[in-house]
Amino acid sequence: MSPRTAVVGSGPGGLACARVLHRHGLPVTVLERDPSRDARPPGGTLDLHANLGQLALEKAGLLAEFRKLSRPEGQAMRILDTDGTVLRDWRPGPDDLANPEIDRGLLRDLLLGPLEVRWGREVTEVVPRAPGDGTLVRFSDGREETYDLVIGADGAWSRVRRAVSSVVPRYTGVTLIETSLDDVDVRHPGLARLVGDGSVAVYGANRSVVAQRNGGGHVKVYAQVRTPLDGLRGLDLSDAEAVRSRLLTLFDGWAEPVLDLLRHGTAYVPRTLHALPVSHTWAHVPGVTLLGDAAHLMPPLGAGANLALLEGAELAELIAENPGDLDEATRAFEQRMWPRAETWSTITSAGLDRLVGPDPAEALALFDEVQSP
Repeated sequence: MSPRTAVVGSGPGGLACARVLHRHGLPVTVLERDPSRDARPPGGTLDLHANLGQLALEKAGLLAEFRKLSRPEGQAMRILDTDGTVLRDWRPGPDDLANPEIDRGLLRDLLLGPLEVRWGREVTEVVPRAPGDGTLVRFSDGREETYDLVIGADGAWSRVRRAVSSVVPRYTGVTLIETSLDDVDVRHPGLARLVGDGSVAVYGANRSVVAQRNGGGHVKVYAQVRTPLDGLRGLDLSDAEAVRSRLLTLFDGWAEPVLDLLRHGTAYVPRTLHALPVSHTWAHVPGVTLLGDAAHLMPPLGAGANLALLEGAELAELIAENPGDLDEATRAFEQRMWPRAETWSTITSAGLDRLVGPDPAEALALFDEVQSP
């Protein structure tokens, strides 16, 4: 009999795991608290690394489809000084497929494919039991179900994580405010040229503005500020005009085109950036494991989703190799995941300190290090 496996969370990592299990003919149940696939905006764009996210899609048999949907030109990056001077203007070569971009919604739909997701199933607690008795999953509606393995792919504030670890994410010192520009090529052609095919970034002391092109003429804008956790206290976050005014004050004196990226936003969403300790591990618990942000939440510098995708695919492959011994598969997976996650957590934590830090020259130097052969 095939094991009963539940994946909690329908983000990239959870869906990659479920899709590879499905490819190997193994049953899997995806549990998602959102009531439907379109219950909320899917988010911005992701760059999938050749040796991480793209490798996961290859394991799922989806790499060719990904390449049809992705935007290699989205790898372009322009960096400005706060006065608008162009400091760097990098564009990928015609055959550069190292980190092509794909909108999160397109990636989600690609991974969903034939999978059946049980929408509206909010997990409140996961209770490991004695070997052979399975793992109990409790839901917000009072129902309970038992699985042989529960995989926590439920993000930063994972409910599954509580079954194996008492550690919670900590504030990094950086708050991000996200806004969007719609139909930018028609409504704001000057800003469309500024952003180009990829991204434009401006770094100042302890703050930055990054704008990134998504598909369909959509641009996401991220203002990041190093501030105490309560740095936005007293600001009515539901009042778009008040948030816009605060942003323009925080970036006062910057070049007008950069301020226009903030000025013309359609809505403003604050996000306090949290992270787990770089060396987060746990004592192995039979019947439960974690992947992605649930296991190693780190600053959003391009690694998290890539790691989650690869981890989901690798875990599924290990299960497929020996479906009769889930404990051996999850132990092997955790031992493979932890050191790689620690490496990337260290890199991204240091990167955030340089990108949103007291010396803007550090951000420019980091870009040059990444682009150097």
